[in-house]
Amino acid sequence: MALIAVVAAMDGPKERPDTIAAARSGDLAAFELLMRENERLVLATALRLTGNLADAQDISQEVFLRLYKNLGKVQSPGALPAWLYRVTVNACHDLRRRRPAPEPMEMAGEPAASDMDAQTSLTQAERRRALEMSLRLLPEKERAALVLRDLEGLSTEDVARILGSSEATVRSQVSKARVKVRDFVERYFLPRKRGQS
Repeated sequence: MALIAVVAAMDGPKERPDTIAAARSGDLAAFELLMRENERLVLATALRLTGNLADAQDISQEVFLRLYKNLGKVQSPGALPAWLYRVTVNACHDLRRRRPAPEPMEMAGEPAASDMDAQTSLTQAERRRALEMSLRLLPEKERAALVLRDLEGLSTEDVARILGSSEATVRSQVSKARVKVRDFVERYFLPRKRGQS
């Protein structure tokens, strides 16, 4: 199943003060409910950052283990999503550091010349594929900023807080990432007019 399809099928995050309070007091059923209510947030973010479902599932387990050990550090129910995003991004970063750098992706070649206008719409499947591939090619910090800002829909202020950087830095990272994604899509997915180089 494609990355975007998996993400779209998941439920959104929930915040229940009573569930968090019960989990803090040692109620395992409450903690399990808390995990189920927030699994989309963690898994979707990890999936978008790693591009690999198995890695995303491993990271999700690690994030919820960290949550279990550190639930007392979450100051309020409203702070839980930001805490989960931050820990997820950090876990993805840790995973990338532990692994050797991946080989550069090989593309099938330049798109064939076409009489079709370069503004031709991509099919939904092509959009998913283009997004998945372009996210993998982004530098880690740009990918995290773009995923949190554009795909998770967080504000620039929230993304800056989660990533431990300034809003100006986040805006710059998101802007650079958007340009790279657009250039990637135009280069490999949109047909070029005949005669263009």
